[in-house]
Amino acid sequence: MQNVRHLDPEARNLFLEARAACERPLSALPEAEQTIFLLRLERWFQNLVDGLRPVYGDRPEFGSFVSTLVRDMAEGFAARPDALRELDLERDLTPDWFQRESMLGYVFYVDRFAGTLEGVEEHLDYLTELDVTYVHLMSVLHARDGENDGGYAVQDYREVQPELGDRDDLQHVCTVLREQGISVCVDVVLNHSSDQHEWARRARAGETRYLDYFHTFEDRTAPDAFEESLNEVFPDLAPGNFTFVPDLGRWVWTTFHPYQWDLNWSNENVFLEINRIMLDLANLGVEVFRLDAVAFMWKRLGSNCQNQPEVHDLLQALRACSKIATPSVAHKAEAIVGPDDLVHYLGTGRRYGKVSNIAYHNSLMVHYWSSLASRDVRLMTHALREFPRTPASIAWATYIRCHDDIGWAIDDDDAAAVGLSGDAHRTFLTDYYAGHFEGSHARGAVFAENPRTGDRRVSGSAASLAGLELALEEDDDLLTALSIERLLLGHALMFSFGGVPLVYMGDELGMTNAYEYTRDPEIADDNRYLHRPRMDWARAERRRLEETVEGRLFRSLHGLVRARRRTPHLHAATSTDVLDSGNSRVFAFVRPHPLGNLVALFNFADRPQTLSTELLARRGLEQPYDQITQRYLDVQSGQISLSPYGRLWLI
Repeated sequence: MQNVRHLDPEARNLFLEARAACERPLSALPEAEQTIFLLRLERWFQNLVDGLRPVYGDRPEFGSFVSTLVRDMAEGFAARPDALRELDLERDLTPDWFQRESMLGYVFYVDRFAGTLEGVEEHLDYLTELDVTYVHLMSVLHARDGENDGGYAVQDYREVQPELGDRDDLQHVCTVLREQGISVCVDVVLNHSSDQHEWARRARAGETRYLDYFHTFEDRTAPDAFEESLNEVFPDLAPGNFTFVPDLGRWVWTTFHPYQWDLNWSNENVFLEINRIMLDLANLGVEVFRLDAVAFMWKRLGSNCQNQPEVHDLLQALRACSKIATPSVAHKAEAIVGPDDLVHYLGTGRRYGKVSNIAYHNSLMVHYWSSLASRDVRLMTHALREFPRTPASIAWATYIRCHDDIGWAIDDDDAAAVGLSGDAHRTFLTDYYAGHFEGSHARGAVFAENPRTGDRRVSGSAASLAGLELALEEDDDLLTALSIERLLLGHALMFSFGGVPLVYMGDELGMTNAYEYTRDPEIADDNRYLHRPRMDWARAERRRLEETVEGRLFRSLHGLVRARRRTPHLHAATSTDVLDSGNSRVFAFVRPHPLGNLVALFNFADRPQTLSTELLARRGLEQPYDQITQRYLDVQSGQISLSPYGRLWLI
């Protein structure tokens, strides 16, 4: 009999029923393995129930639902390969594995990086040379034919995109990478599936069970009521949030595109289905789930149907499922929302630290580009100082670029606090990075302009936004050098702010905008493909030549990787406290650590800047040593000097 006194009375009764449902699927396992599963079930059961109860707990069949869910987890655990059960035990003992200063992520579309999953293995030497410990394999699950939102309209969550390989190939590449100390991340889209998914096809065929997997309506009465408070994600490509489907004879909720049907998470069968999918993928060797479009999962009339409390409950329950059956798996929430909403995806209040392991620090990325354009860090300093505190058990995913557009998530109150207009600053940033602002070095493009709201976003590769494309066209050595320094400034910031730094494919080589997308009719209307290039392996070879752009960037970036590895202050559990540097061009923060403080400084200007050493002395750095260059600073003058776009990690 397990000790279940820490469970509340209802959870205790549910646990006893659920444990009985485990007996048959666990029966073929050795007794020790059965015990391990049951101990994990007991440890995380309250978290599971606390996530499920607010959503489904008022239903008469709630106990049966929980038992079915736990039985599914037991079946998944029983089918788990021995090597992954061993990894589970290791991660039980090292729950901070994803927080360590040795973590480095690399993100790519499989077809654009290597052609196939087999091709990823062929380029393993490239990943190990960069000291990658985490790869995000994008668009790997089977998406619908034709338009598919870059692979995010999934037709079958359990199968691989046919041109990339099959399930065996995915399992093999996960195994090969794991043996090299590299964890695989795969997207699981939670808000919607493709209109070609089996669930959608069976709904079209009139099966009531599957019709209830989606939000559908006989007429426009309810959709029109919801539209009153909804935003449009793609106002130019896919206006509105509902689509009439003739062969269904109903309106379907389609937040993103007409071919992406929003899932009805108020139906507990959807939860069961997604959990089974995650168990299946975890047993293939996937170690990180990037949970896509999570902000939109729950619908509430009169709201914008984003960031609803039920979303955080559902994510807590899904994470508890993984902790019980596949504890080596981490959850990363893809919620590109404002700071006050974002912190809930890591857990606040009763959900503190229980929702996701990792979340994207979109605000850090946005403020990096904002400060780079304005050469002024006051807005960045204020906004990030006001950022809510997060649990010590989580990690930010930090990045200067990803596969998506950049939306200027500048809070109006933050802007006003430093004397700016939020609207005017967002307009400036779009114009600057689209190359419409006089003196701009950037080459980007406006994406998803919404005339009704004035919202405009930006596409473009990191290198092109940082000025490298223009510099190479003009054969300008000075602008080339400054562009490289801007990129290294951004990576140094992301590598040290706290969390899992992510490098987007090609940024380590300075790959510029890929204009050839305009020749492909299936994607020609989506300018996000500017920054979704195919890997240029000829350029990658030039990383070995020190005088080339590729060599300078790759070598310097790898130097940052090594510096990060030798700096325990950068473990994600260490807090980041933003400082006022006293210089509007220099961003600063301190990371307190038992070994002493680390103070990081970043010059966002194209001119040298100086600071008083008093900033360091107040934090115990009398003889500051830079971890990046591995040298002591000369502070006899009482001043710290930073070169244009210079960066220092001082201990």
